[in-house]
Amino acid sequence: MKKIAFAIAATSMLGVSSASQAAIDVCVFDLLGKSGESFQMAQEWALTAKSWGADINLIPKQDEAVADNDFKAGKCDGVFMTAMRARQYNKFVGSIDSIGGVPSNSIAQKAITFALDARNAAKMTTTLGGKKYEVAGIAPLGSAFIFVRDKNINSIEKAAGKKFAVLSYDNAQKILVQRVGAQAVPSDITNFVAKFNNGQVDMVGAPAYAYKPLEIQKGLGANGAMFNFPVLQVTADFVIRPEKFPAGFGQKSRDYFVKNLPKSFAMINRLEATIPAKYKMNLTAEDKLKYQKLMRDGRLELTKQGIYDAGMMSVLKKARCSVDKANFECTLGGE
Repeated sequence: MKKIAFAIAATSMLGVSSASQAAIDVCVFDLLGKSGESFQMAQEWALTAKSWGADINLIPKQDEAVADNDFKAGKCDGVFMTAMRARQYNKFVGSIDSIGGVPSNSIAQKAITFALDARNAAKMTTTLGGKKYEVAGIAPLGSAFIFVRDKNINSIEKAAGKKFAVLSYDNAQKILVQRVGAQAVPSDITNFVAKFNNGQVDMVGAPAYAYKPLEIQKGLGANGAMFNFPVLQVTADFVIRPEKFPAGFGQKSRDYFVKNLPKSFAMINRLEATIPAKYKMNLTAEDKLKYQKLMRDGRLELTKQGIYDAGMMSVLKKARCSVDKANFECTLGGE
């Protein structure tokens, strides 16, 4: 009888053990699917996650909207996607991608390191519609630059009336484009560069990360250019349903992302260097200041509207002014 009881107990223990080791599905958005840089970095993360007690099953998604919808539907317990789409889950983290908020990779590294610090753990969790979400990582994808099909569009004034592809779910982009007098053309991450390449739009914003896989050189042709002036920092967020992961998983994952930031920025620098110098167009000091003021006004307006998080805006301003104390905004209030 004791042997039977022991066998039942052992079986039940094994049952619990195997259940706790059940694979956790994580959707990964990457335009190139399994062959993309994002998916490959996610594979390295998943391998490390085994030491935190999580058996991760990565599911590649080449359509970001599908990745988000599958996460909402519970088909995956975590999702890697751009912060612009992930902002709906966490405005504090999603505001790192604010217009003009992070003008360099060094400032991006400071902002991401700060956000993922254990002292900010409470800000990483949100409850929406009765469901709990947690940001378990932030990965930089690099600065977004403006690409134009005609290099004669070399100032704010000359952008007036031109067609600019914007991501339809990001109101921030639409507002900024409208501020310069350009025409916002609603698009999705799967087709916004295609519209630029086939001439449906005159301008598009994208990081160097997208240059090669989306073949932006086709849109640039012989007469196009890239403004060598970052308009925002593109990041990817890893959002999870914390109850589906082992206890303490979120902070261990966030620490992993911070540790790997130097490697991520090395990749970004490598990708930015692959864009031919012949396309890079430097703005005049006067135009740079115009853009900075325009973007600052946009950030203030979007923060008032509740699109950006006021706390993160303050953090980013401190980071910018620690790098460039002479910047005109450092003596102004409002952020």
